[in-house]
Amino acid sequence: MSYVEELGRKAKAAESFIAAASTMQKNNALSAISKALTENAALIISENSKDLEAAAQNGMSAAMQDRLRLDEKRIVGMAKSVDELVALNDPVGEIISGTVRPNGLQIVKTRVPLGVIGIIFESRPNVTVDAAALCLKAGNAVILKGGKEAVSSNKCLGDIMRKAVETAGLPADIIQVVADTSRETTAELMRLNSCLDVLIPRGGAGLIQAVVNQATVPVIETGTGNCHIFVDASADLEMAVNISDNSKTSRPSVCNAAESLLVHKDCAEKFLPMIAERFREHNVKIYGCSRTAAILGSIEPATENEYGKEFLDYAISVKVVDSIDEAIAHIRRFGTKHSECIVTKSLDSARKFQHEVDAAAVYVNASTRFTDGGEFGLGAEIGISTQKLHARGPMGLNELTTVKYLVNGDGQVR
Repeated sequence: MSYVEELGRKAKAAESFIAAASTMQKNNALSAISKALTENAALIISENSKDLEAAAQNGMSAAMQDRLRLDEKRIVGMAKSVDELVALNDPVGEIISGTVRPNGLQIVKTRVPLGVIGIIFESRPNVTVDAAALCLKAGNAVILKGGKEAVSSNKCLGDIMRKAVETAGLPADIIQVVADTSRETTAELMRLNSCLDVLIPRGGAGLIQAVVNQATVPVIETGTGNCHIFVDASADLEMAVNISDNSKTSRPSVCNAAESLLVHKDCAEKFLPMIAERFREHNVKIYGCSRTAAILGSIEPATENEYGKEFLDYAISVKVVDSIDEAIAHIRRFGTKHSECIVTKSLDSARKFQHEVDAAAVYVNASTRFTDGGEFGLGAEIGISTQKLHARGPMGLNELTTVKYLVNGDGQVR
């Protein structure tokens, strides 16, 4: 039996225990995880420093190093997100609907766990905690496969959580972290149909497409975020500057950060110098169309490559458009159906944008950075699904369950 098969076998054995666990048992386990994270903060930071040192030696960008970094504040934040899950309703066992058929059959649609979930992700070790905690609360066992750049951090977090859930009376194997970061192990995990019920990739476009194209296990596709801000002709320009700045620079390495700025021609001459000045405070590199260059002067020319790129860094593409229709057409061509925003005072423009833009989250006058499970009141999240089957948008507890029909009769035959 291979290493991956052994992990799968252990997860399957633990699945029935977590699926049958009471809400109190699961909440006790989550509270134990939260407490253990804060108590072991020094150890976590020490292990994370090994990953950061390797990242610097390998030339990882500053933005991606920030994505990898764990400090005391972020560890407290992870623990807090686990505590917040305790307060949320347990989705398992929820009655979604019920009917009585003309023949007397009682049919009740209920919510049940997905089973064993595999998650393949990159860089951000906080995903290890978010994913494990969400899967636990939703009654699932989980196998976590992080990237090699965070291997020390992920192993440490996994060990801490496994010990914590054991103290709460649940089997440690409901949470497993893959220690082998080789491509061969990843490929085997993607074909572990005998043990995995679903596979969720979370990371850049390359990782997601590799999983979608190679996996034989059913996949829930979480998407890359080529997110746009469209500044309409009627926009409050100070608001537009603040929203654009927050969407781009508050944390540029995450999928809900803005990567492209579309500006209506009627406000471009006034708005573009305003946002360029704000972007200079963060050394944001601007790639723009010829009309943008005519207003701002020396910028990098934007090609289709830049308009379609998820920079995950202090860089953004800019295009001046003639109308809201041109903005929507641009988003349809280059967007990834993640998060899109219009800044406008026009109710008609707002309604048109939200109706015609196809994305998991479509904003009016608010930062794209709000596309997040915690910000949506879902607790932490597994990822942002950009597909349309089963789940779309931030994947919280309900999205980690499926349904079961409970049918009761008194002798009916067909």
